Order: sequence, then C-alpha cells, then structure tokens
Amino acid sequence: MTSRASRFAVATIAVALAAMAAPAQAAERLTLYCSPQIEWCQLMVEAFTKETGIEVAMTRKSSGETFAQIKAEASNPKGDVWWGGTGDPHLQAAEEGLTQEYKSPAFPDLLPWAQSQAMAADTKTVGIYAGALGIGYNEELLKEKNLPAPKCWADLTDPAYKGEVQIANPNSSGTAYTTLATIVQIFGEDKGFEWLKGLHKNVNQYTKSGSAPIKAAARGETAVAITFMHDMVTQVVSGFPIKIVAPCEGTGYEIGSMSIIKGARNLESAKKFYDFALNPNIQMLAAQAKAYQVPSNSNASPPPGAPNLDELKLIEYDFKKYGSSAERSRLLKKWDDEVGSLPQ
Repeated sequence: MTSRASRFAVATIAVALAAMAAPAQAAERLTLYCSPQIEWCQLMVEAFTKETGIEVAMTRKSSGETFAQIKAEASNPKGDVWWGGTGDPHLQAAEEGLTQEYKSPAFPDLLPWAQSQAMAADTKTVGIYAGALGIGYNEELLKEKNLPAPKCWADLTDPAYKGEVQIANPNSSGTAYTTLATIVQIFGEDKGFEWLKGLHKNVNQYTKSGSAPIKAAARGETAVAITFMHDMVTQVVSGFPIKIVAPCEGTGYEIGSMSIIKGARNLESAKKFYDFALNPNIQMLAAQAKAYQVPSNSNASPPPGAPNLDELKLIEYDFKKYGSSAERSRLLKKWDDEVGSLPQ
C-alpha cells in the first residue's frame, strides 16, 4: 500500500470511529420538567450544564400540569427528572408508579422533613425545599379601596373583599391544592368547604400558576392573593408594596420535591442532576433567582429574607393522606362539583 493510500485509509478509519462515538456523546442529555418560577428553572439548567456539560431540554409548568403530563406520557415517557413543585403530586406520582426509586449519596445531609418525604414514597421522591402558605396583599390598593387588612383565613370570606381575591385553580396548581388541603385540615371538611364557597364569591380569577396571584397583586391587578410566602418575598424585595400575613388560625406548608420519572431515557444524567440539585452550594444559588424557599440540605443556608418556618404557626400537615391518589382525586372532584362550578 502506498504512503498516500495508507494515509487515506487511516483518515477513513478515524472518521468512522468518530461517527461511531457520536451517539455516545449525544446521549449526554437531560429532559427536565420544572415547576418553580422560570428564573430558578433557567438558573438550574445553566449551572448544571456548566458543571457537567450535559445538554438540558427544560419545560416549565405548574405542579398539577406537570403531574398530568407525566401521567399522560406514562406508556412512552419523555421526561427524565421532575424538579420542584409541591410535594403532594410528587407523592401521588410515586404511588401510581410514575416515578422510580433513587437515594442520593447526599441523603444523610438532608433535613428530617426532606428525608420523611422520601421515606413516605419509598425514595421515589425527595424534599428539596420547604415553604409556608400565606395571604399577601397590596398595601396601597387596600388603602385606596378602604379595605381592612386581612389577618386570618376567615377574614377572606368577608363580602368587603368581593372581586378582590385571587388564587390558583387546585387542578392545575400545587399551591392551590395545598391551600385546599390546608383549609380542610384547619376547619374540618364540612366547614372548610363552606369557607371555600364563601371565598369563591370574592375571587376575581383562578389562575393556572400558584405564584401568579401575588404577581398580579404586585401589579395592582388584585388586592389580595393566596400563595406561598416565599413568592411574596420575591415581590417585596423587588420593591412592590406587598404585605405578608401568616393566618391567625395557622397555615399549611409544602415540601417542594424532586423525582426521577419511571422509564427515563437518560437515567444516568437524571441521577447526576438529582445529586447536583441536593448539593448545598447549588441549593444556595436560589437567591440569585429571587427564590426564597428554605433549602433541604442541612449544610445550605436559607436565602436572606426567607420566611422563618420555626416562627410560624404551622399545622401538622398530613402529607401522606393528602398526597395520596385517592384523596387528592376525591378532594379535587368535590371542589369542582361544589365550588368551581358555582357562578361568580
């Protein structure tokens, strides 16, 4: 073989080997379903890709919408990891076999509530942050309309607030479902649904996303919003006239969770993201996205301004019961039948 032919043969083999290697490189990717605010989702994607080189395709939807999508795709899963959003639908997904077991090496460093969330689902999910529900109001708008400042859940059924309250729809929003479950646990189911009917008379809009009501309050589009306190802090630090209320009766809270989707096409990348998201340094990036949840890793410090859960009157929220498929489906149907169907 001539020298030229030899060089040509070597080059041909090199091209062939490169072509064979390409699929392996292309496999380093991740499809992420993300439920917190878009800014935090984007920050996580950028940080993960920078650290690992793994390409991420991210979709941001609320907790309820993401759960519905994962369920619809169960026979042909398209997502790898579901990161964030309230824990109840994550628990339901685990119960229905839509997610799979994984225990990160970071597990021993997690706070008890985060570990408990994992144990309740046989490690098919894990707690990544916590946050309490509250009432937020636009102080300037309340003064302008001569409305009293709410202090308790019971206050929000006052006819004075007619058309002044905004909350998400519990079918699409994990925040609103947590509110529904909280009210039932505080008042009992019968009185709780009477409260929900009374609130309905004052609601101007049921949004898809749980954080949308407080953003609307910040813009002056509604006087009062029901959402998580950390979403209210985001508006406060942005300079909007939002006041945060911890309801006098007590309040429920979420354990934001993370799950690997059963049948994930990029399982190894999913595990890498799972471990990455539990890293205390990564959890502390939240403040850069103006996210003020309490992180789950005991070595991570909460962002400045985050609500102090130890100072709040938190109820003993029954995550196992209200995260179960049967109870969640039953309560949502009852809400649709008895509250959502009522005229406004």
